[in-house]
Parts: sequence; structure tokens; C-alpha cells
Amino acid sequence: MSLMMVIIVFIGGIAVAVQAGVNGGLGKQVGVIEGAFLSFLIGTVTLFLMMIFFGKGNILQATAVPRWQLIGGVLGAFYVFAMVLAVPKIGVAASLISVIAAQLITSSVIDHFGWLGMKQIPIDGKRILGFCFLITALYLFTRK
Repeated sequence: MSLMMVIIVFIGGIAVAVQAGVNGGLGKQVGVIEGAFLSFLIGTVTLFLMMIFFGKGNILQATAVPRWQLIGGVLGAFYVFAMVLAVPKIGVAASLISVIAAQLITSSVIDHFGWLGMKQIPIDGKRILGFCFLITALYLFTRK
């Protein structure tokens, strides 16, 4: 495992936590859908500029990929919308623990069955115990 990749992903996690708070505040000011739209618009412009100056791929290859691989933008838009909606109501931490629990459980199911072309990694007792801890954490973070 590359330490640099772990550091980059760790910083990405920090960015997600900060983004949730920023987008939640934006949504309170301009509206939920409008806040999600603005977040995606600014992100799209940022990625467009990064692609122009640093991109090494070929965006025209998008016409050759299976159509289901293009759904990522829709899923990302729903994620940003959900966070803009939830963060002002339940807070950054509760929103993120919900996301993390869902991500780990869903990704483990994807790994278990080898869906989406991923390597098959079976769900075992340790992972199930981890799911139980995640659900317990979600309960503790969201109870009144």
C-alpha cells in the first residue's frame, strides 16, 4: 500500500467533512437544491480547469465506456444534495457517520459479490462485527 495514496485519501476525507459543513451552510442560505447545484457547478469548473492543465486521459473515450459507468455524476449529485439537506438538521458528525456506515456496508457487499468488476472479498465475522459497531455508532451519534 502506498503511503502517499493513504495520505491523499485521508486529506480527501478531511475535505468531505469540511465540505459537508460548508455545503450545509450554503444550503441554508440559498436553498437545498440551489446549494447542491452551486457546489457541483464550482466543482465542475475546478475539475474542467484541472483537466485542461493537468489531464493525461482522453475525455472522448467516454463514448466508448458502458453507459452504467456514467451514473457516477448522478450518484455524486444525490450525495451532495443529501448532505446539504441533512447537515443543518442533524449536524456534520451524524451526517458523516451515516455516510460512512452506508459506504462501508455497501462497499463490503460489492466486494463480497465482486460486483462492478471488483475483486471478490468475502464478508466474514470480523466485517459483520464491524457493521454492528458502525450501526451502534450511528445510533449513538443520532439519538437525542
